[in-house]
Amino acid sequence: MSEAPADRGASERGAEVGRRIGVGLMYGLWKPRVLGAWKVPATGPVILAVNHSHNVDGPMVMGVAPRPTHFLIKKEAFIGPLGSFLHGIGQVEVDRSVADRTAITRALRVLTDGGVLGIFPEGTRGEGDFASLRAGLAYFAVRGGAPIVPVAVLGSTERRGRLIKQLPPLRSRVDVVFGDPFEAGDGSGRRTRKALDEATVRIQERLTCHLENARRLTGR
Repeated sequence: MSEAPADRGASERGAEVGRRIGVGLMYGLWKPRVLGAWKVPATGPVILAVNHSHNVDGPMVMGVAPRPTHFLIKKEAFIGPLGSFLHGIGQVEVDRSVADRTAITRALRVLTDGGVLGIFPEGTRGEGDFASLRAGLAYFAVRGGAPIVPVAVLGSTERRGRLIKQLPPLRSRVDVVFGDPFEAGDGSGRRTRKALDEATVRIQERLTCHLENARRLTGR
């Protein structure tokens, strides 16, 4: 597994390179339809909360988001050359089996520096319906003082590709719908376990509502 020095943060320049690569790949291989990208704040810290049903969801958002994005990505993906590449484009490696303080520090640094942090709040790939959220999203939103922008990726799992069955069919349409930014906290600034649990409930309600609206809007 490729290892990054403990004191190295996620590179903003690297994330911009990743965004440009993502633009070329995503628009070259598929037909993204992007709705509401203008809702992402142009400056300042922000968290993109993305539903996750396919491995292509993260790269798709990286390629269509209006700003460079640093995703929290499980450490299992950081193997060999791919690990070096992911570090190089500013992505944040996280060990999901423990309280990964290094990953937490790097992610908070992204927000402190006014960057964009991408999170799959369900923690792992699943139905992509925001049915089960972990508390990590609430923690970063409250601690980092960053608004959350819900993002729904739709169409990545509808059909399998003929050439590569693990990917959506080439040149098929994938919809990416950005929602209105919102604050996760209650305005009190509290960071207690109870406050984070309450924030998680509020976040889940907003994300679920956005996903329902995105499905109605796109007909998917």
